[in-house]
Amino acid sequence: MSARRRRRARRAGLAVAAAVAVLLVGIAGVVLALTRSHPAPPAAQRCVAELDGTSWSLSPDQAQNAALIAATGVHRGLPARAVTIALATALQESKLVNVTYGDRDSLGLFQQRPSQGWGTEEQVQDPVYATGKFYDGLVTVDGYETLPVTEAAQAVQRSGFPDAYAQHETRSRAWASALTGWSPATLTCRLHAPDPAAASPDAVVARVQRDLGAVPVVADDAGGLVVDTSAFGAAQDRARLDWAVAQWAVSVAEPLQLTSVTVADRTWDRAAGAWETTDAAVPAGAVRLTVAGQQAG
Repeated sequence: MSARRRRRARRAGLAVAAAVAVLLVGIAGVVLALTRSHPAPPAAQRCVAELDGTSWSLSPDQAQNAALIAATGVHRGLPARAVTIALATALQESKLVNVTYGDRDSLGLFQQRPSQGWGTEEQVQDPVYATGKFYDGLVTVDGYETLPVTEAAQAVQRSGFPDAYAQHETRSRAWASALTGWSPATLTCRLHAPDPAAASPDAVVARVQRDLGAVPVVADDAGGLVVDTSAFGAAQDRARLDWAVAQWAVSVAEPLQLTSVTVADRTWDRAAGAWETTDAAVPAGAVRLTVAGQQAG
């Protein structure tokens, strides 16, 4: 090839390379503009309980219902096994969501049927009532603590698919162990930023007393709310029950717009989504909650 042809070829190659570069810059600019105008959606919110190195997740709505079911069991003095059975039942019946529909006249968390004597339509759609009725039935089952989950749940529910409860046993055991305090610092939630406009200390107090019973809640000097867990369960179980209340609080952090939960020398921080050691420890018999918009301690 002559020198002239080589120069022409080189110039053509350079022109093509320049055109490609301009095109790539243009594409990058378009992608950047689209990203800014249509940002990626935030990561899905989820709550997790760990058991034997495995994480078992629930949505925040499922988690708050699991928290109620567990707190009711603890408040009644029932063993963690009762909570496992109740959670497995609700997961199978309603996916742990307080639904307003079901097979025939089945409704609510446990798909209880008014026509079968479970209560009125309004009652069985009240999670507190529905949970209480399930436990009322469970404690009449002889030896339920040692029965397989399927048998214990079926003795209460009389389901057409009794074997289906078994598939939820391990997930339910992980959540029951955390929410009854037997597995400290194993329940966490990763949540979006809180909405201070939707936060209400009064709503927090009302939820504490709805789920846990007549437990005192007082405001501290730093703007937090302190749950007096000494009124919740037996004194010899104090450390475990403190963790039961703390992990209950993490499970309801989304609807209550909580930003932190502190028990002993550990704090769950909403921004981090994890338990961390804190210098601002609280004494035994207390769990401290911080509500969005309130001064952090």
